[in-house]
Formats: sequence, C-alpha cells, structure tokens
Amino acid sequence: MKQKKTPERTCIGCREIRSKRDMIRIVCNQDGEISLDTTGRKAGRGAYLCPKSECMEKCLKAHGLERAFSRPIPREVSERLKEELKSLEQV
Repeated sequence: MKQKKTPERTCIGCREIRSKRDMIRIVCNQDGEISLDTTGRKAGRGAYLCPKSECMEKCLKAHGLERAFSRPIPREVSERLKEELKSLEQV
C-alpha cells in the first residue's frame, strides 16, 4: 500500500522546506486584507512561514510578502503580523 506523502512548503523567510503542518500560513483575501491563518483554511492567496520571529524578520527584510502577494505591504500590516506571530510563539 502506498503511503501518503505530507505536503511540503517553502518558508518565505528562511527558504527552508518543511511540512505544511509545521508552518503558519499568511493569507491575502479578495479584499486585499492580509492576516495570519493558523487553521490553513482561509480563502485567498497564501504564503507559508516558519513559526519563528527570525523568519518573519528575514521575510520582511527581503520583501518576501510583497513578492508572494504581488503588492506592497503597508508597515502597519507587517508590524501587526509580527505581533501576532510573537503571541503565537509564547503559547
């Protein structure tokens, strides 16, 4: 019997390939709102990130979200995402 392979994604911060379940999805919905998607089920274009602040910093420095969503990311949105990720790390 064939064993199912778990889906893998590349972190937009550190560029490491990991299991989709081990990562956090950042989603841009049809209205252009960008948010963390901890369930992985929100509608919209998604980008994956390791659940570490260092990866978020690398992502923002290298403009990874801008590339993933093909649009500029306002500073206040990136700051909000960093704070949300920090709160997830502490749990």
